[in-house]
Amino acid sequence: MISPAPPYRTQLGPLLVRHRLARGWSQRRAAAELCAAAGVATLSRHEVSRWERQRRVPGGFWLGWLAVVLDVPPMVLAEAAARTRRTGPSAVGGSGRRGAPAARPAGRAGGGRARPRPGGTTRGGGARAAANR
Repeated sequence: MISPAPPYRTQLGPLLVRHRLARGWSQRRAAAELCAAAGVATLSRHEVSRWERQRRVPGGFWLGWLAVVLDVPPMVLAEAAARTRRTGPSAVGGSGRRGAPAARPAGRAGGGRARPRPGGTTRGGGARAAANR
């Protein structure tokens, strides 16, 4: 059996997951506990998920409250956050979306907006566009 990585080598995402699950909390519960402790109602479970998947790294404000809520020494979280920032999001999370291409396919120009057709109409629009014609 492989032992878990020592806390001083762990990146932030796995560290947060381990401590959250040790308390039996969902991501929603962790977000609620953080909001209650910080007195801020703007943190969602989606942001907790981003931190755990290492798509984002929390700043000093949230690292401090994570230390309080998860009962982890602040220095451990700060070092894990610094390690995660150095290695970047691809070290754990990959491309971020399942099945998503790494880059935009070649041959498609522009921002994906419909171009005007002669007569001032655009392509598509479904039933709403048909009803307005």
